Amino acid sequence: MADGFALFTDRSVVAMRVNGELKDLAATVETTDVVEPVTIDSPDGLNILRHSATHVLAQAVQTVNPAARLGIGPFVTDGFYYDFDVADPFTPEDIKSLEKAMDRIIRQGQRFVRRVVTHDEARAELAAEPYKLELIGIKGGPGGGGTDAATEEATEEANNSATAEEESVEVGGAELTIYDNVDPKTGETVWKDLCRGPHLPNTRMIGNGFSLTRLAAAYWRGSEKNPQLQRIYGTAWPTKDALRAYQARQEEAAKRDHRKLGAELDLFSFPEEIGSGLPVFHPKGGIIRQEMENYSRQRHTEAGYDFVYTPHITKSTLFETSGHLDWYADGMFPPMHLDEERDDSGHVTRQGVDYYLKPMNCPFHNLIFKSRGRSYRELPLRLFEFGSVYRYEKSGVVHGLTRVRGMTQDDAHIYTTKEGMKEELTSTLNFVLDLLADYGLNDYYLELSTKDPKKFVGSDEAWEEATQTLSEVATASGLELVADPGGAAFYGPKISVQARDALGRTWQMSTIQLDFNLPERFELEYTANDGTRQRPVMIHRALFGSVERFFAVLTEHYAGAFPVWLSPVQVVGIPVSEQYGPFLDDIIMRLKKVGVRAEVDHSDDRMQKKIRTHTKAKVPFQLIVGEEDQANNAVSFRFRDGTQDNGVPVEEAIRRIVEAIETRAQVVTSPTPVVEAAPTDAAAPTDAAVAQAAH
Repeated sequence: MADGFALFTDRSVVAMRVNGELKDLAATVETTDVVEPVTIDSPDGLNILRHSATHVLAQAVQTVNPAARLGIGPFVTDGFYYDFDVADPFTPEDIKSLEKAMDRIIRQGQRFVRRVVTHDEARAELAAEPYKLELIGIKGGPGGGGTDAATEEATEEANNSATAEEESVEVGGAELTIYDNVDPKTGETVWKDLCRGPHLPNTRMIGNGFSLTRLAAAYWRGSEKNPQLQRIYGTAWPTKDALRAYQARQEEAAKRDHRKLGAELDLFSFPEEIGSGLPVFHPKGGIIRQEMENYSRQRHTEAGYDFVYTPHITKSTLFETSGHLDWYADGMFPPMHLDEERDDSGHVTRQGVDYYLKPMNCPFHNLIFKSRGRSYRELPLRLFEFGSVYRYEKSGVVHGLTRVRGMTQDDAHIYTTKEGMKEELTSTLNFVLDLLADYGLNDYYLELSTKDPKKFVGSDEAWEEATQTLSEVATASGLELVADPGGAAFYGPKISVQARDALGRTWQMSTIQLDFNLPERFELEYTANDGTRQRPVMIHRALFGSVERFFAVLTEHYAGAFPVWLSPVQVVGIPVSEQYGPFLDDIIMRLKKVGVRAEVDHSDDRMQKKIRTHTKAKVPFQLIVGEEDQANNAVSFRFRDGTQDNGVPVEEAIRRIVEAIETRAQVVTSPTPVVEAAPTDAAAPTDAAVAQAAH
């Protein structure tokens, strides 16, 4: 028998996995146990570092404000937060003082010491913490005082709460435990918190790679029925350099925020008059979206998909058949009760019907399949739709274009035989990956989402077969495959493509779901080659996920500098002075005739200001013309990165532009960049001004 301190001498090891379970280094292990080290820079190690930092933050808050009551403090992606009930909201000045208080605690090297307690002991020790007492009540168990109706109601609410996973950091383990922060000199417990753990051995290991980042308000356990608490967010990294690198990434991400760029580039907006999560696309955004959709339509046509269209609303019976009203009602807008008729006396002569805005397209496509008899010769049948769907996202969840209430899904449903499903899944995955690459996303891995044991329809055998088939197809692709236990929709497992953008952030993109259950619920059939009636297998496939979300991802991936083929304005002509405008008009007209989105800036602004304006608007190409250019039937060809080719023949300039569009080039720069001189304030425009234009 030994502990982790005896087993590992590497100072980067902060915890251990014992038979697959994360434990503190102080935990004892048997010689028969399988023990693995957890280093501070590993995913588990970073989570432990950040969760330890939440305890230090909470201790610092209660040191400064003893009346503060504790909510929960989990680690989250790249950081942590802690919720507090305080009389007065925190201020930015409080953040600075709390960081100093945290630094003092960290330097003390307080030890994190785990204790198993009974529920009665936990209640006694945390009697002054009402939110902790509520979590203890939810935990229940021996010595917990039973499970009365109030506790059962609270438990059900916790299971349905968006914060249930975060709450598990407090009471998620098999035992109820408290972590003491112990002064290393006196052995005295200076602070404590209800927590599952594990934690770092001591606070000193948090080091100086932490920072408190922002303040927010949050309802206790995510419900507006509960008190509003004050939330402090922070981040923690193994070193100061790692923290600085993260902060630099965050600064770049802020510059790329699609909401900010959407306003700056006049792409889309969210009018308050329409409602939360319901965007409108402006003309420039409409061009980008149209190009995205048109290219997708072209590729789907080439791949043998048939286009269909379905209405935005339907009777409730359709979603009763599909199961969505059983499993997805909370994500749907409330029903509209229609078609009821009454006589002059007010008596109902015709019963009304509930209609719902559709949250997904698959039940409609099933009705198209079922509209007539189908033969095995028609399979695989690939139905495709840009279908508008509506989902009632909570106001706190709605976020720009990435989480909206009204969206357009590029939805495909493929009906195939069970014998042909593996081949069809493979070709579908290859189609998805190829098409994503055309939009500039080619760094990705796959995630396999499996059955949620509390939320599924169909037999275990059908789920096992579907999951195994998807796993084999994903593995054969050669891409990294990550498990997502319990993450599947209620009707079948799925593969999702997790794409990394230019900043290395991961976005869930395309999904491919294998479904044996909806064909059964809708009684779909086809005539097999032996004359028998068989059930088809159904594949749900979305490439973009939603057009809105994909638009947001591309905006941030390219920082608003879209590839030429997607750019709202592809070319702007800039005359050095007014007299060269007609020459540029002719060139731009030639470009327009071959489908290029081009215009001439005839405004009264000086040339340098025009260049700055169109550079800020991220126009890919600027064609600048002065006396020498016009005399030589040429242009000065300016690129978005500031490089410039002077004296490019007009025919060559047109060829370059058209080629960049047709090949969907991701980045276009000068093949022979010219280093320009700094601009001067020349009284009259000359050819020298063309050279100055680069600045």
